Parts: sequence; C-alpha cells; structure tokens
Amino acid sequence: MSYYQKLEQHARKLSRLGHLSAICGWDQAAMMPSGGAEARSEAMAELAVIAHELSTADYLADWFEQAEQEQLSDAERISLAALKRQWMMHNILPADLVEQKSLLGSQCEHAWRTQRKENDWEGFKQNLIPVVNLARKEAAIRSKATGLSLYDALLDLYEPGMTSEVLDGIFADVKSWLPQLIQDVQNKQKNEAVLPLTGTFPIVEQNALSLDVMKLLNFDFNHGRLDISTHPFCGGVSTDVRITTRYDETDFTSALMGVIHETGHARYEQGLPHQWRDLPVGQARSMGIHESQSLFFEMQLSRNIDFARKLAPLAQKTFNRETDSALTAENLNTINTRVKPGFIRVDADEVTYPAHVILRYEIERDLIEGNIEVDDIPEIWDRKMQAYLGIDTKGNFKDGCMQDIHWTDGSFGYFPSYTLGAMYAAQFMAAMKKVVDVQAVITSGDLSPIFTWLETNIWSKGCTLSTDELVKQATGETLNPRFFQQHLMARYL
Repeated sequence: MSYYQKLEQHARKLSRLGHLSAICGWDQAAMMPSGGAEARSEAMAELAVIAHELSTADYLADWFEQAEQEQLSDAERISLAALKRQWMMHNILPADLVEQKSLLGSQCEHAWRTQRKENDWEGFKQNLIPVVNLARKEAAIRSKATGLSLYDALLDLYEPGMTSEVLDGIFADVKSWLPQLIQDVQNKQKNEAVLPLTGTFPIVEQNALSLDVMKLLNFDFNHGRLDISTHPFCGGVSTDVRITTRYDETDFTSALMGVIHETGHARYEQGLPHQWRDLPVGQARSMGIHESQSLFFEMQLSRNIDFARKLAPLAQKTFNRETDSALTAENLNTINTRVKPGFIRVDADEVTYPAHVILRYEIERDLIEGNIEVDDIPEIWDRKMQAYLGIDTKGNFKDGCMQDIHWTDGSFGYFPSYTLGAMYAAQFMAAMKKVVDVQAVITSGDLSPIFTWLETNIWSKGCTLSTDELVKQATGETLNPRFFQQHLMARYL
C-alpha cells in the first residue's frame, strides 16, 4: 500500500467517526429527551477527542512527506493537498482544547434552547462567555500557525482564501445602497394589495406540503429525511442527509421557505462526488458555496411567480382551501416577496437579509479580535439593528442576540457565508439563464435541467477547485457582487 493510499484509508476512518458525530448531533437537536443532554455531551466530546487524536497522530507527518514523493495522478495530487490542509487544520489545536470546545459548546447550545424561550440573557451569557474565551484561544493558536489575523484564522475554516479586509469592502459597498433599496421597495409595495393568511395550518398538513415540495425539488428520500427542531438546519452526511424545520400554525410559508432553504443544502450534499465521499476533496468547497445552494433554492428559485404557480395548487389541495384567495399563485408570490424589516434572520426577506448578516459579522469579528466583550453584545446589537433596519431590540434578547445557534458552539466566522452565498447564487442564476430557459423549466414542472446545471458546474466538483476557480469556471468570472444588487433591483423595483 502506498503512503497516499494509507492516507486515504486514514481519512475514511475519520469520515466514519464524523458520520456518527453528525447523526448524534442531529438526534440531540431533533429527538433526544432533555435528560440525555449531559451524557450526550460527554459522549460527543469523547468522540471528538478520539477523532482529534487520529487526526493529529505523529506518523501522519511522515506519511505526507512520503506521499508527496510518490507518482500520483492529477486527481490524487488534488486529493493529497485537501488531505494535508485538513491535517494541518486539526494538528494546530491541542486535544484538551478540542474536548473542552465540544463540551462547552454542547452545554451552551442545550441550555440556549430553554434560555432563549425565557428571554434569559443573563443565564445565557454565563454559558457564552467561556465559549467565546475558548474561541479566542483557538483563534490565537490558528493565527500564529497561519499568519492570519485572529478573526481571519477562524473565517478560513469556513471560507478558505477569504479575509475580513475583503469582506469589509464588500459589505461597505452593500451598506452604501441597501438601506435606500429597502426604503424604495417598501414604498413601491405600499400600493400592492396582499391578502393575509387566515386561520390555522395544522403541522401535519404543513409537513405533507413540505414533503411534496421536496419531491418537486428532487430531494432523494432514500438518502435523507425531514424532522422538527428549534432551529432549522441541514446535518448528517451526504448518504444520510437530515434536514429540520420549525412550524408556525398561523403561517405555513415560514416553515416551507425554511424547508426549501435546507433542501438546497441537502441537494448539494447529495450531489457531491460519490467516489470521494469519505475524502476531503469530495466535500463542499466552502460554506459560502454551500449557502449559495440553499439560497439559490430559496431565493432565486422559489420566490418567483413561476414557482408560485406550481406551489399554489399543492397548498390549496393540502390545506383543503381550493377557494381561498390568499392561496392563489399571485398572492403567495406577493407574500413571499414582501419586504419588511423584522427581528428574525431566518425569516427575513432577501432584501433585508444581508443587513442581518453584516450585523452579526461585525459583532463576531470585534468579539474575536477583543475589541468588545460578551456583555457589550445586546447594546451593540440594538444599535446596529436600529441603524440598518430601524428596529428596536432593547430587552428583547430572544428575538435579538439570542436567536441564532451558531455562537453557542463557537462557530465564529460562519455568518459571512450567508451573504456571500446570496451573491454567488445570483451570479450562478445569471450564468444559468444563458443556457437554460429557467422560466420554461419551472413552468413544465420538471426542474431537472436546473439541477443538471448545478450538478455539472457546482456539486460534482466537490473540493477539486478553489472557490475562485469554481465560480470562474461556472460563470466566466470570480465573485462579482453586482449580480446580487442587479437581481434585487430587477425583482423588487
């Protein structure tokens, strides 16, 4: 067995441990009784330590050195580079920090589920402070090893090659035109009639509608399922994708849009190169590209009149409301493209959504860099919400700085991926329309040509190309945020 083959075998062992951890994490969020939290946290921490020990084994350094001298194919060279990056990322952190991060993250995330409902910032803060302190330690270690700034060292985990300097420029540009766009769209929509949804939409029926829409989106139910959790997410592994949503019996569109969003993530996972599924080269390119797929499904694909014409009959039949004027395609499309600043990021329309992301990015960047402390978060959150969206969050922690799950487990550096994803999605759609009649495809009810383009240009590439290479190969140029601005102006103005 060659050294490269040994490294592949080692990677597959780690992948299988990651598989178990992912399913345990899904179960913790969707199925586990509250009394199992402590034992589950300890078990997952133990699993994390075992994986870390394997990832940082002393003999791996020699294996990489030997493998680099071997005669490898181009594909194996690319795979080896991905394996080495993953090894270096793991090797940076000491085992006790990995264990502590898993333990503190599980405890903070589990407590958050109750504390958020109770608007208990003081209680949550006590759990968040040690998570932030540990994230700062991790950032310092990674910064020293990579030469990146503290925040960029964490950002690099999710967006390889991206820096806060580049993000600051992109987001400064967005902030220069977004507030006026939000106001202009709201002024335009004042004259648009919209019928509100009335009555209740039972969860059982909402779930049935969600499953029907997932079928329309070609979700593979042999390799995935839909469940309920406090915070919608996509987890599991490519051969067993778990997505979740949360239901509101007064508004079925909220859960449905969440399902469509997570289905975009899931289709990307299910479309990754099967032959490399247990290797780093077969994983998603970056979280920005991952989010581009969920936002392509949710924003580019589903929030237009053509998709609404497919959705309306399904909704009318499922809820037994064939004569309900609120469930016509035109009215549903108006509801789904309504722009109104709100508290909750995951429920935000696509025009105000970037403001939610920029706010979180600026806070987490300054938090990791040590410019602010956890105690400062509520006041800064409220100030930025007032400035960006005109919303007061004073004292409303559950709909403010406690609404997201990301910081509870130390996932700092993730939030920029959401708006980067929206920008990539707009650019992908612009490129797709040059070769696919998207409107005709949606009208036909067979969305396969859309998914074929995505599979050919995005999903099947896995991690074989850098983000810039992937985007340029698919669209003819690297990230150009103007496609996003043009998309918003064309749809809403």
